[in-house]
Amino acid sequence: MISTDSITGGPGSITGASSSYQLALQQLTDSALPTGAFAHSLGFEGYIERGLIHDEATFGTWLSAFVAQQLTYSDALAIRFFYEGLPLAQLDSQLSAQLLPRQVREASIKMGTRLLEIGQEVFPSPALELYRDLVTAGRAAGHQPLAFAVVARSLGVPLPEALAAYLFAAVTSLTQNAVRAIPLGQNAGQRLLRKAADAVAAAVEEVQHLAPDDFGAISPGLEISQMRHERQRARMFMS
Repeated sequence: MISTDSITGGPGSITGASSSYQLALQQLTDSALPTGAFAHSLGFEGYIERGLIHDEATFGTWLSAFVAQQLTYSDALAIRFFYEGLPLAQLDSQLSAQLLPRQVREASIKMGTRLLEIGQEVFPSPALELYRDLVTAGRAAGHQPLAFAVVARSLGVPLPEALAAYLFAAVTSLTQNAVRAIPLGQNAGQRLLRKAADAVAAAVEEVQHLAPDDFGAISPGLEISQMRHERQRARMFMS
């Protein structure tokens, strides 16, 4: 039997044995968090339509490129800059400007707005309230990586852990969507996640050394495919 002390922080407790933010971070990055991530491919569906992604290996190649490019130079760098004290409104505006594919920009805002709503109920903080006020006033759009960064920093999550958690959560959602769309077997999905962990670790290291001029330096090929998806005749995903 688990005693009350083991939950609330007494001797031998779960919270006493690990950092106080760990369980909250698991909830924040759980694939069941209702942000709508299941509805977005962030461009890989366009590669499926063109026959460039058709199995485990080809999706793994795309996923590695997506992590190394868009997730590193856009989302992860925005999270780092927020942790370093750059103003939310400025970062939000820059993300809106650099996310050129309309569907990807809208996906970031839809998932970010939902995360802000969830965070306000489950992980409230003055910083989160500030970001929501900026969005409500029309001074910010409410992007997903910034919403995550606000919650994570308010919880006391160190930057390297926040980056790794965010990136791997994104990889998990995309892999689950690929399992349905290509389709792939469940074991293939798990193999892809294991390999993607190395790409995430490399991205966390890479983003620590990037400069402000690197913000938004994304492969044109990824963006072009994401733009083509807007006019794709048949599709499963919103982006």
